[in-house]
Amino acid sequence: MSGASSSSGLRTAFSYCVQQVRNYDYHHYLCLLELPPNMRKAAFALRAFNVETARAMDVASDPKIGLMRLLWWKEAIDKIFSNKLIEHPVTRALASVISEHKVSKNWLKRSVEARINDANREVTDIPETLEVLERYAEDTASTILYSTLQSGGIRSTVADHAASHIGKASGLLLLLKSLPYHASKNRHFPYIPAEVAEKHGLLVNHGGQKEIRLDSREDLCNAVFDMASVANAHLLKARELRGTVPTEALPVLLPAVSAEVILDTLKRVQFDVFDPRLTRGILGNPPLLFQLKLKWYSWRGKY
Repeated sequence: MSGASSSSGLRTAFSYCVQQVRNYDYHHYLCLLELPPNMRKAAFALRAFNVETARAMDVASDPKIGLMRLLWWKEAIDKIFSNKLIEHPVTRALASVISEHKVSKNWLKRSVEARINDANREVTDIPETLEVLERYAEDTASTILYSTLQSGGIRSTVADHAASHIGKASGLLLLLKSLPYHASKNRHFPYIPAEVAEKHGLLVNHGGQKEIRLDSREDLCNAVFDMASVANAHLLKARELRGTVPTEALPVLLPAVSAEVILDTLKRVQFDVFDPRLTRGILGNPPLLFQLKLKWYSWRGKY
């Protein structure tokens, strides 16, 4: 392949990544636009990888096909780090990012492996504790922030610590927001842990299988409140570190604003995840208001 055609193919691959994030992860798309121009390509490639793996099970006509797709992505990461060419726009963009920046293979593998493990769970296999979901949130959300920091040449334990908390907060809140979708797929709320469900009288046992009751909206709201409170605690911990986070890392941590917006919307609807206001605009907020809030945090050097 000539240099010109190779360069053209790479531009097409990066454009595809930007479009995927814009189409399927719009609030993160807006966050990434606040990054310095020299960090955006890598950030969009990493976030597009997350879009591909996050949607694998949802877009598949059969769960087995979705799982096969996730396994393909796991294998693709190995091939990329072995300098093998894979004809997919996101893998091409990722390969370019990985060759140019020192991005850890561990974070990318950890992300896709967490989704594979989640896909392998039985429909009624409810997580026992909230810590299980916090770990899943870190493996799927924090790892993308870690990788983005790495791709920007930012080596900071404090920034990584803040990213860990922001990923956990964002991951937990997006799981809560998706509960109605999973209910429509008859997944019996696998993202409410048994300990929280039992505390609020939502856990029932049918023939040795645990399920979450859906007939008490008040109890469900209380369970969502408990989980949102844990997410809020992570967000507060991340923001406590702000004074010691390197300046160049601050734009990478702007997804904290998205987490705050989801929390504010949940409060407004009394933690009723079935309230249609949660699905309006961007994370339940008018698009202009969300963008202004994001711009304000970015301009102030906050997250």
